[in-house]
Amino acid sequence: MLACLLSLLLVPRVAAQTGDVAVVVNPNNSTTNISLADLRRIFAGEKQTWPGSGAPVKLFVRAPGSHERMVLLRLLGMSETEYKQYWTAQIFRGETNSEPMTIASFGMALEATRTFLGAICLVDANNIKPGMWFKVIKVDGRMPGEAGYPLH
Repeated sequence: MLACLLSLLLVPRVAAQTGDVAVVVNPNNSTTNISLADLRRIFAGEKQTWPGSGAPVKLFVRAPGSHERMVLLRLLGMSETEYKQYWTAQIFRGETNSEPMTIASFGMALEATRTFLGAICLVDANNIKPGMWFKVIKVDGRMPGEAGYPLH
């Protein structure tokens, strides 16, 4: 009984430490580091090509209610409703053809980054294992798990 109670008390602390969200891209993307400001511009649809290659950015976002989606909304400073309205307005004004592709799982994120050279997605860093076919890029010079990493 005491062990169960202690494990319940420790879960929030562990989740807070391991709740980082990684930025993943296609391994052939030359980008290795991105500023938080540029990441925000990319996920807001304001920056539509990758520096260096000029390849078009292909946004993939996790479904509403996911941990990654909540981090994305925090990054953009929007609620879910505001996010939907924002992309509807972007399409209406002709600034983009469609909103980002919503994906339901980590496996779909893996497949998307494997398929599209310009792909970018936010994924739970706990799901990343060695040998996976995508590249995790730094945000403001830090990788998930490092002190000062901004996405959690």
